[in-house]
Amino acid sequence: MKFLDQAKINLKAGNGGSGSASFRREKFVEFGGPDGGDGGDGGSIIFEAERNLNTLIDYRYSQHFKSENGKSGSKKNKTGANGKDLILKVPIGTQIYEEDNNTLIYDFKKDKEKYLVAAGGRGGLGNVRFKSSTNRAPRKKTDGKRGEEFWIWLQLKIIADIGIIGLPNAGKSSLLAALTRAKPKIANYPFTTINPNLGVSYYNNKEVTLADIPGLVEGAHKGVGLGDKFLRHIERCKVLLHLIDVTENNLSENYKKIRSELKNYNLSLVKKKEIIFLNKSDLIEKCTLKKKLDVFSKNIKKKYKIISIFNKDDIQTIKKALVKNVNR
Repeated sequence: MKFLDQAKINLKAGNGGSGSASFRREKFVEFGGPDGGDGGDGGSIIFEAERNLNTLIDYRYSQHFKSENGKSGSKKNKTGANGKDLILKVPIGTQIYEEDNNTLIYDFKKDKEKYLVAAGGRGGLGNVRFKSSTNRAPRKKTDGKRGEEFWIWLQLKIIADIGIIGLPNAGKSSLLAALTRAKPKIANYPFTTINPNLGVSYYNNKEVTLADIPGLVEGAHKGVGLGDKFLRHIERCKVLLHLIDVTENNLSENYKKIRSELKNYNLSLVKKKEIIFLNKSDLIEKCTLKKKLDVFSKNIKKKYKIISIFNKDDIQTIKKALVKNVNR
């Protein structure tokens, strides 16, 4: 399934049905009074969060959504039927913005959470409503109100326990595949992943959701390499798993590049809990690795673990660390 994390759509709630101007017409009743019923209310447009969805792709090709109009009232004081509400499903983590794409309307955080976005118009009044002591045969009735109509933006920010971050080709997708049943595209070149991937890891009957965030590059907070689109998916993650390719030169600088991009995009990101893993230990000689680790430890002064995704013991160690940090 293709991934889409932003869409602009038009909503048109149903109009209310018109009231009826009707009079009783019965045998032997010479002057029947008014009996026009009210119009039905127009259907509203309601959004509902759905756990099994993880993309807004359904809104890419269908941009206009309309709920049913209310039916008109009729004689014998019959109220017109209400228009049917339209329920639109979105992934958990979807935010609804006004047309300016800046003013937040609602933020979905729970499964089955509902929010009415566009209200249907009220039905009009039938002439029976206007009968009075001075006007026994009113011909007045009112039309139904128009339903709300406007454009909105849908934005998806993935909600996951762990956000896997790092430079391109650090092994993030391979790690996600090793920890979960996810099947992201994996290849030995930068920017293999161009959309976030989700997976669930299990350890000791506890589950942790992970999001593989596409590789970040220097200038990502300004939009370089589509980085600003990717960075927003990190905002909802509880913990950041920072993956570094130990075969690369200058590990310290590579680490600092990512931290700088997080800080420049949103200061709150660098305040999140962080786990550091140095990956691809199986591809480097021990003496070379030791030299790199000495320099890295001196410059960064943070705890880290050396791993290879092809080592089953390392995978179990990672799973244990994830559960421990998420459930603290």
